[in-house]
Amino acid sequence: MRQGRRDGFREFAAGRSGHLYRSACLLTSGDTHLAEDLVQETLGRMYLVWGRISRIDNPPAYAQTVLVRAFLTHQRRRSAGERPVGEFPEPGAAAPGGDCDPALRLTLLEALGRLAPKDRAVLVLRYWEDRSVEETADAMNSSSAAVRTRTTRALARLRDQLGGSLAEFAGL
Repeated sequence: MRQGRRDGFREFAAGRSGHLYRSACLLTSGDTHLAEDLVQETLGRMYLVWGRISRIDNPPAYAQTVLVRAFLTHQRRRSAGERPVGEFPEPGAAAPGGDCDPALRLTLLEALGRLAPKDRAVLVLRYWEDRSVEETADAMNSSSAAVRTRTTRALARLRDQLGGSLAEFAGL
């Protein structure tokens, strides 16, 4: 019985870790090291509840909720904004993967990074994860009205930050 449960979790982790990692990268504005830590924390928490997984309707959505809450908890810590660096990275050193223009990817990640953590989380859940308002509200522990308001304001802030730069990348 235990072996079957472990195998089930391994299969779940192998199947979802890539998706969780991509979401974590967006939440952390491209900080791949923090994204890896968040995915590890999420999978660790999922393993703890895996024996009770039959009571969870949608394990992948639950894992996404755990990821978002782990990210928001991390952002509340005082040390979350501190990042020691020896040298500044090269502007073209984007994370591997993805099929969009690297300059556009960097511009969007930088703009997301300037948003408040909850604004970033709501945009990632609503537009990257394609979740409904109600699912997003549940993941963020808030009301549907708060999610709608935060989404509208976060999109406005993102548009203000990007200004005309998005149009130049899109070739408009």
